[in-house]
Amino acid sequence: MLSGLLNSLLWFLGILLFINYIEATTATATFGFTNQTDQEALLAIKDLISEDPFNSLSSWNSSLQFCSWQGVTCGRRHRRVTSLNLSSLELAGSLSPHIGNLTFLRVIDLSRNRFHHIFPPEVGQLFRLRYLSLANNSFQGELPSTLGVCSNLVFLNLYGNNFRGKIPSALGSLSRLRWLNLVSNHFTGAIPPSFGNLSSMNLGISNIVFQQILWYGSSTALQYLIHQFSFLCGQPINRSHDIGLTLPNLQNLYLGTNQFFGHIPKSIVNLSSLIDIDLAYNSLTGRVPNNLGNLQNLETINFGGNPLGDENTSDLTFLTSLTNCTNLREVWFFENHLRGVLPASVANLSTNLYWLTLGTNYITGDIPVEIENLKNLAYLAFPENMLTGRLPDSIGKLSKLQELHIYTNKISGNIPSSFGNLSGILRLNLADNFLEGTIPVSLANYSQLEGLELSYNQLSGVIPEKLAAIDSLIGLFLALNNLTGPLPSQLGNARNLNELDISENKLSGEIPRSIESCVMLENLNMEGNFFEGTIPSSFKKLRSIRVLNLARNNLSGQIPKFLGELPLLGYLNLSVNSFDGEVPTGGVFNNASAFSVAGNDKLCGGIKALQLHECPKQRQQNGFPRKVVILVSSIALFLFLLLASVCAVIHSKKRNKSGPSLVSPLEKKYQRVSYSELARATGGFSSTNIIGDGKYGTVYQGILGSDDQVAVKVFKLQQRGASNTFMAEINALRNIRHRNLVRIVNSCSTIDFKGDDFKALIMEFMSNGSLESWLHASSAESEDFKNLSLLQRINIATDLALALDYLHNQCETTVVHCDLKPSNILLDNDLTAHVGDFGLAKILLAALGESFSTESSSICIRGTIGYVAPEYGMGGEASTHGDVYSYGILLLEMFTGKRPIDSMFTGEFNLHSFVKAALPDQVMEIIGPLLSNDIQEEAQTRRNGPRGSRSINIGKVKECLASILQVGLRCSTDLPSERMDIGNVPSELHKITKILSNR
Repeated sequence: MLSGLLNSLLWFLGILLFINYIEATTATATFGFTNQTDQEALLAIKDLISEDPFNSLSSWNSSLQFCSWQGVTCGRRHRRVTSLNLSSLELAGSLSPHIGNLTFLRVIDLSRNRFHHIFPPEVGQLFRLRYLSLANNSFQGELPSTLGVCSNLVFLNLYGNNFRGKIPSALGSLSRLRWLNLVSNHFTGAIPPSFGNLSSMNLGISNIVFQQILWYGSSTALQYLIHQFSFLCGQPINRSHDIGLTLPNLQNLYLGTNQFFGHIPKSIVNLSSLIDIDLAYNSLTGRVPNNLGNLQNLETINFGGNPLGDENTSDLTFLTSLTNCTNLREVWFFENHLRGVLPASVANLSTNLYWLTLGTNYITGDIPVEIENLKNLAYLAFPENMLTGRLPDSIGKLSKLQELHIYTNKISGNIPSSFGNLSGILRLNLADNFLEGTIPVSLANYSQLEGLELSYNQLSGVIPEKLAAIDSLIGLFLALNNLTGPLPSQLGNARNLNELDISENKLSGEIPRSIESCVMLENLNMEGNFFEGTIPSSFKKLRSIRVLNLARNNLSGQIPKFLGELPLLGYLNLSVNSFDGEVPTGGVFNNASAFSVAGNDKLCGGIKALQLHECPKQRQQNGFPRKVVILVSSIALFLFLLLASVCAVIHSKKRNKSGPSLVSPLEKKYQRVSYSELARATGGFSSTNIIGDGKYGTVYQGILGSDDQVAVKVFKLQQRGASNTFMAEINALRNIRHRNLVRIVNSCSTIDFKGDDFKALIMEFMSNGSLESWLHASSAESEDFKNLSLLQRINIATDLALALDYLHNQCETTVVHCDLKPSNILLDNDLTAHVGDFGLAKILLAALGESFSTESSSICIRGTIGYVAPEYGMGGEASTHGDVYSYGILLLEMFTGKRPIDSMFTGEFNLHSFVKAALPDQVMEIIGPLLSNDIQEEAQTRRNGPRGSRSINIGKVKECLASILQVGLRCSTDLPSERMDIGNVPSELHKITKILSNR
C-alpha cells in the first residue's frame, strides 16, 4: 500500500518536471530567450539610465546573480525575470527597447522617476504582462499601439507623462483590464470607438485630480476608467454608438474638463446603474435634461463649467426632477448660463444631500425658507447670481453646515441672528450684497470659524469684540462697509489670523497693541479709515507680515525703522497720512516699487528714488527756550515767504517774448531751460541720440548741465493734436508723484532758431530703455537685446499695477492714461518700471461728475490698436476700466511674448482667447520662448549645481504662471464691470513672487 502510494507520488513529480521542462524548452525554442538574455536586457536598460542619484543600480554587476539585483524578482523554477520594480528611485534617462526581451515579465513599475523620450513599442512582446505603471515620468511621443497585444494586462497607469496623439484603439481589446489611468497627458481626438467593447467597465474621462479616484466595487470589473486629455473633442455621445446602450452597467461616468460640445442627450437616463456623473468644464449647451430623476441610483451629479441654458425659458426644471433621486448626495451646477427663478422644489432634494452649489449663473428669486429640509447639508453655495429678498432665518437650522457662500447677489436686509446657531460653520461668505444693519453678536458663537467675508455691503455699527477674537479664525474680510468705532482690542486672541481686511470703513481710534499676538498675520489692510495715533511698536512682532496697507488714515508720528526689519514684508503702503520726519532705509524701504509714502508732506530723506529733500541736521539750541526758537523760526519763515513773493512778482514782469518756461513741481533744479541748451544737450537734436519716436513726439538722449543725463521729448507740432498732447502731459503730471511714473524734470515752450513754435518735456533718463525693446527682439531698439527673467517680469507687472492704482485711486483727481503699451513703459537701472507718455491722458473729476480732457471725449479711441478697450470702439467714455483692459493685454504679452496684433489673431480669436484656451494645462506651451528657455536653464543649472542646493519645482512654476495669466485674463475681459480692480493686482502678484522666491 505504502509502496504504491510512493510510486504514484514519484510518477506525479515526474510529470511536473516533464511539464516544466517542456515549458522551458518551448519558451526557449519559441523565442530564443534564456537567462543570459534576461541579464543582457537588464544591463542594456542600465546603460541608458543617465542619472542614478541614490546609486540604486550599483548592484547591477557581474558580482551578483541578476535575480539578486535591486528591483529584480525572478521565478523560482525557471529563474527568469518576472518583476521589475524601480519605483521612486529618481532615475533619469531613456527606457531601452531590450525590455521587450524580458518575456516572463508580469510586473513593470517605473513610477515616480524621470524617464523620458519615447516608450519602446517592444513592450508589446511581453504577453505575460499584467501590471504596468509609468506614472509621474516624462515619456513622450505617441502611446504605442502594441500595448494592445498585452492581452493579460489588468493594471495600466500612465498618469503624469507627456504622451501625445490619439489614444490607440487597440486598448479597447484589453478584455482583462481592470484599471486604466491616462490622467495628465496630452492626448487628442475623440474616444476610440473600440472602448465601447468594454461594456463591463465604468467610463470616466477627467482631469479633476481632486476627485480622488480610488479602487471601487468588485474586483472582477473595472470600476473606473480614467482619462485626462488636454483636447478631447467631439460630441460626448455618438448616435451610432450610444453609450447608454453599450455600457448598461456603467456606474461612474467622468468626462470632465475636455472639449465636448453639443447638447446633453436625454438617452443618458438609459444608464440606469449610474451612481456618479461628471461632465464639468466642457462646452455643452442647451437645456439640462429634465428626466434625470430616472437615475434612481444617482449620488453625485456635476455639470459645472458648461454654458448650459436656454435664454427663452426657465432652465431649472431639472431640479424638480432630481427630487426623485433619493440617494443624491452632491449637486454641482456652477459657472453655467442657467436662468430662471430658484424653485421651491430645491428644498425637496434628497435628505442625504450634503453638497449643493448653483453658483455663477443667472438665477433670480428668493432663497426658499424650506431650505431647512436639507438637514444634512454641509456645503451650500448660491454665489454670483441675481438672488433677491432676505436671508431666510431657516438657514440657521442647518446644524451640519460647514460652508455657506451667497456672495455677489442682491440679497438685502439684516444678517439673521439665527446664523449664530451654525456652530460647526468653517467658512461664511456673504460679501457683495446689500446687507444692512449690524453684524450679529451671535456670530461670535462660531468656535471653528476659519473664514468670514462680509465685504462690499452696507453694514454699520461696531465689530463685535468676541467675533474678532475667535481663535480658529484665519481670514476676516469686512472691507467697504460703514462700520464705525475702534478695532476690537480682543483681536489679539485670533492667534491664527492670516488675513485681515477692514479697509474702506469709518473705523477710528488707535490701532490696538494686542495685534502683536496675531503672529501668523500675513496680510493686513486698514486703508481708508480714520485711525489715528502712531504705528504701535508692537507691530515689530508681526514677523510673518507680507502686505501692510495703512494708507489714507490719520496716522502720525515718525515711520518706525523696525518696519524695515520685518523679514517677509514685501509691500507697504503708508500714503496719505500725516507722518513726519525721516523715511527709514533698509528692508522694504530699499525697494521703491515695494512701498509708498506719497501724500505725507512732512517726510524727508529716504532712498534717492523718492526724491524727497534731505532731512535737516539736528543742531544744539544752546539752552534757548523752546518758545523762543519757535518764535524766531516763525519770523524767519514769514520774512522768507515775503521775500520770495516779491521776487516772483519782479521775475514775472521781466519775462521776455520767448514765452514762459512751464516749471514742473517735480523738479526745480533746471528752472530756466532754453531751446539752445536743449539743442546743445542733444547734439543739435541729432538722429544718433534718438531713443524713441512716436506719433506726437521724438525722444532724444541728452546731457544737461555738467553730467545730468536726461531724455528730451520734442513734440511734432505740425502733427494735429501734438500741442494738445503736450498740455495733456503737463496737466496729468502737474500734481502727481509716484515712484513708478516717469518724472518730468522740466518743460519748455518757446520758439526755435527759425522762429517756429517749440515745445518739449525734459524727463528722467531711463538707462534700460522701453519694455518694448526687452519683449520683442525685432524692435528697432533691440541692438543690445537682453532677456527678462520670470521674477523680473512679475516685478515689472507689479510696478505697472501700482502706478495705475495710484493714478486711478490715490490722486486728488482720477487720471486715466488711455495708452498703456510696452513702448510707454520705461525701465531704469534696477529694471524698475515707470509709466510715461501721458499724451492721451484724461483727468476725471469724479467728485463733480465732470471730466477734463485736452481733446474730445473720444480721444482714447486713438490709443494703440490691440490695447484699446473694446467699449471705446463703440463710443464709450474713457474710464479706469479701459486702463485695466490695456494692463491685462500688456500682462499677457509680457509672458507669452506675443503682440496683441500678431498675425495669428484674426476675427474673434485674439490674445485673450488664445491664453484662455490654453489654461491651465498648456501654460508652458504658450509662454514666450525666451522665458521658457530661461526657466529650463535655471532648472538645469540647479540640477547640476552643488549637492544640497534647492532644485526648481517646475510644477510650482507652472502654477504660478497660470495664476499670472489668469490675472491678465481677469483684467482684459470684454465687459468693463467684470474686470479686476487694479488695486487688488499688486497683492496677487506679490503672493506669486513669494511662492517663486521660496521654490
